[in-house]
Amino acid sequence: MTMITPGPVPVPPATAPALTDERLDALVARLDLPAKIRLLSGAGTFRTAPEPAVGLRALGFSDGPAGVRGERWDERDTALALPSPTALAAAWDDGLVAELGGLLAAEARRKRIHVLLAPTLNLHRTPAAGRHFECFAEDPLLVGRTAAAYIRGVQAGGVAATAKHYVANDSETDRLTLDARVDERTLHEVYLAPFEAAVRAGVWVVMSAYNRVNGVTMSHSPLLAEPLKGSWGFDGVVVSDWGAVRSTEPAALAAQDLAMPGPHPLWGEPLVAAVRAGRVPEELVDAKVRRLLRLAARVGALEGAGPPPAAPAPAEPRALLRRAVAAGCVLLRNEGGLLPLVPAAAPGAVPPGVPGASAVPGLLARLAVIGPNAAAARVQGGGSAGVFPEAVVSPLDGIREALSGTGTEVVHAEGVRLGTRPTPLHPGNAVDPRTGDPGVLVRYLAADGAELCAEHRLSGRVLEPGDAPDLARTAASVEVSAHFTPTATGEWRLSVVGLGAVALRVDGEELIGTVVEPESDDPTYVHVAPSFRTAVRKAVAGEPLHLVATRELRPDQGLAVALAADAPQPAEDEAFAEAVACARGADAAVVVVGTTDEIESEGADRTSLALPGRQDELVAAVAAANPRTVVIVNAGGPVELPWRESAPAVLLCWFPGQEAGHGLADVLFGRAEPGGRLPTTWAARAAGAPLPATAPADGVLRYAEGPYVGHRAWRRAGVEPAYWFGHGLGYTTWAYEALEVRPPEPDSAGPGATALVTVRNTGTRGGREVVQVYLTTGPDEHDDGGPRLAGYAAVHAAPGASAVAEVRIEPRALQRWSPAEARWVPRPGPYVLHAGPSAARQPLSALLAP
Repeated sequence: MTMITPGPVPVPPATAPALTDERLDALVARLDLPAKIRLLSGAGTFRTAPEPAVGLRALGFSDGPAGVRGERWDERDTALALPSPTALAAAWDDGLVAELGGLLAAEARRKRIHVLLAPTLNLHRTPAAGRHFECFAEDPLLVGRTAAAYIRGVQAGGVAATAKHYVANDSETDRLTLDARVDERTLHEVYLAPFEAAVRAGVWVVMSAYNRVNGVTMSHSPLLAEPLKGSWGFDGVVVSDWGAVRSTEPAALAAQDLAMPGPHPLWGEPLVAAVRAGRVPEELVDAKVRRLLRLAARVGALEGAGPPPAAPAPAEPRALLRRAVAAGCVLLRNEGGLLPLVPAAAPGAVPPGVPGASAVPGLLARLAVIGPNAAAARVQGGGSAGVFPEAVVSPLDGIREALSGTGTEVVHAEGVRLGTRPTPLHPGNAVDPRTGDPGVLVRYLAADGAELCAEHRLSGRVLEPGDAPDLARTAASVEVSAHFTPTATGEWRLSVVGLGAVALRVDGEELIGTVVEPESDDPTYVHVAPSFRTAVRKAVAGEPLHLVATRELRPDQGLAVALAADAPQPAEDEAFAEAVACARGADAAVVVVGTTDEIESEGADRTSLALPGRQDELVAAVAAANPRTVVIVNAGGPVELPWRESAPAVLLCWFPGQEAGHGLADVLFGRAEPGGRLPTTWAARAAGAPLPATAPADGVLRYAEGPYVGHRAWRRAGVEPAYWFGHGLGYTTWAYEALEVRPPEPDSAGPGATALVTVRNTGTRGGREVVQVYLTTGPDEHDDGGPRLAGYAAVHAAPGASAVAEVRIEPRALQRWSPAEARWVPRPGPYVLHAGPSAARQPLSALLAP
């Protein structure tokens, strides 16, 4: 028997260089009022102002959380792409998350970034939330622990992490203005809890959200002062979400420290005037500057404070990302032990005297890989979190590489095509008409058509200028052109993306000439994914076309433009039939299905949980044609799986990052065990499920469900989901044998009780089990006392061996927030701990004495 103690995250919290309050005060005293206020908003989109008088260098910011894009939206500036936060939380592995945080810190240092705008600590209140993939989980304890590991990993590398979006910013519809109405107890116990965990982990930056909470916009909110800077003791910087500061005096009087981007028109001269008129005390400005200087010292941007601590970067980043893919994959179903698959020439697979793999049941002579996401998996979500990976391994490529030399033939058919956004030109089909290099030519033009600047780019999608941004931003229009070589003969769909007056010309002929008015003022729509217009043009394979797309540049309508081309597609029924036939003729089939940019992205919530297009029909048809069908679900959040009982194996890979194909192949062929457990409850169907709304009514979004979020809502409603929170299978089986509760030491100031859970590996393969402990309490007027996650720990054991998981139960688990007393008080008893593998099954229970 082995004893497994979770212990601290192996990456310790970063220790900042010493900077005394006296020194901070002396630095602030050197600055006059305009100089101080100049520091409180950005000097650009992702950079703050330097101040030589105090040795302050500019701070660079970058979006996260699944990679460090840097300050520029430029595909030439590549970044490592991690699995999505849902995948990280699905690993239930603090150590792995901390390692990935260290990798992000190394990437940030490489790109001269001081502040990573991650992690996102909003909850999976509903799977319909468009940014679901960017958040960790539905449970505040799991979110808080995962976030703490992420933060420690990042900040051990001398880079600030940012806990965002503070607070109750859990959906996208009207996200800039909605008023989240949350009762005080639910706010503290559920939505503020992960942020408190982040502060306890030592986070250096917190981002205030766009939305209002209980009538007050978050950049003005008293919640920034209390509990954040008050009882929690947060000593870092509160930065606004980009554009979220909408006032001068109310925001300055609040505990909002930094307005981004900048220079912010409301925090420049208007704030100087407000201070001089006595409407904003100067000591409040001084406090904000003091916090900014403390942050600069922590990240090595303040002279005299010394370099920041910097843990070494992981030695093999791609190997770490590959391991993370497998760790986050959740095996939802594995009837008959279909997985792992056995290649034809696996060691010991073909006994002596057997001429071929097809003569041995279960071995793969031919594997069909099918589906719209097989050859081009979606590895990241849409919106500001996007990065530009240097290389992506698709599931198809990863499978082919894994089976190379085994004698297993891999065949592929797409089956269905999804109605995605247009596909930008790329170096594989376009060359710069000026240089002849693979890619496109981008020109920024004055009102009279004169060229202000030009640059060679690798993609037809250009979100902002890269080489001369200041000059380009004075342009009246932007033009993208290329010599495009069609790969097939037929009707090509040619598109231009952008707002304002747009045009598309092919060999001098205008195919599109129109004005595109904005459909939204959401920043993601304007700056990342604006509207597009499409025309059809017949083309001949191998015969180049000269394509030129232009868009007008209007104030407040962004700079994004794209020139795109999509090939002729075979008849839908023909492609579908080909895929089914492909599956029927194989020993096993792997179907990769998923969502699109239109469905899971920042800036919009989902209107349906169904997979788009004919994917459900495809899975059902393939499963009927081949009884050994594995379905890989490539989605950032829950989707309906109406065929789940007919597919013997269902594997959830989330948005798995750039090493998708390698990590998936490791799981499919047994080189790695699928390590994930669901961080969110999975609905069978959206209809009739206890899923809160995302659309405000008259600007108000009521969190009427109170504390019943996720699995607690399902249990209270008496409705059975498809898969419960915490569910996930491995490649072995486990028996839960004993639960012992060790009370806290008398007068101990440390952790509370400890649950010792004995489990035994009853399978034939070594494996890992995530032991989950849930707590029930007595009811009160606000909460029925039903099961809530109280702790978890992972164990490993060889076949037949047992292990003891040591699960710590923090004192806060036994407490509730008292609005009347404005403090934490004990929950009513009795307290009972329940141990098991998911929220649905806890075979062991024991009383915890109060």
